[in-house]
Amino acid sequence: MSSAVFGKFLLQLLEGMGVTLEIFFLTLILSVPLGVLVTILRLSKNKIVSAIIRLYITIMRGTPLILQLYFFYFVPCLMLNLKIDKMVAILFAMALNYAAYFAEIFRSGYQAIPQGLKEAGKVFGYSKKQIFFSISLPLVTKRILPSFAGEVITLVKDTALVSALGVLEMYKVAQNVTNRMVSPLPLVVAGVFYFIFNAIVSKTFSLIEKRFSYYNF
Repeated sequence: MSSAVFGKFLLQLLEGMGVTLEIFFLTLILSVPLGVLVTILRLSKNKIVSAIIRLYITIMRGTPLILQLYFFYFVPCLMLNLKIDKMVAILFAMALNYAAYFAEIFRSGYQAIPQGLKEAGKVFGYSKKQIFFSISLPLVTKRILPSFAGEVITLVKDTALVSALGVLEMYKVAQNVTNRMVSPLPLVVAGVFYFIFNAIVSKTFSLIEKRFSYYNF
C-alpha cells in the first residue's frame, strides 16, 4: 500500500470513526435515562407493569443485537409500508437493547444497598432527597461502575454491527478498503483504532472508580 493510498484510507477511516462516535454517544445518551426508567418500572409494586418490563428485558437480552437491528429497520417497512431512517432505526434498536442491560445493572446496585443505611439517614434527620443524593446515589454508583463500564466497552465494539445495514462506520470503511485491495491491513488499522477507543473508555472509568473509592459498604 503506497503512502498516498494509505493516507486516503486513514481519512476515510477517520470519517467512519466520526459515525462510530456518533452512534456510541447517542446510544449512551438515550439508553442510560431509559435504563433508569426501566429500573423504576421493573421494581414497581404493580405486578402487571413489572411483568411487562421483565418480558421486555428478557427479549432484549435474549436475542442478538444484530437481529434487533434488522427487525427495527426492515419490519416496519415490510409490515406497515413505513420507511424509517436508517440511523433512527439503529439508535432505537441499540438504545432499547442497552437500556435493558443497564436496567438490570442499576436494579442490582440499588437492591444491594443495606436498608440500615437509609434508616440511619432518617435517624440523623435527612430528608428523602438528602438520603438519595448523599447516601443511595453514591453507593449505587460505586457498586455498578465495574459492570456498567463493561457494558460501555461492549457498546464500543457493538457499533461495528451497524455495518450490516450498510452504514459507513469505522469497520465498514475498513472492510470496503480490504475488499478493494485484497489486504488485511485496513482491518488491522481499524482494530488498532477500536483498541485505542476502548483504552480511553477503560481509563476514564478507572479514574471515576478511584473518585468513588472512599464509599465502602
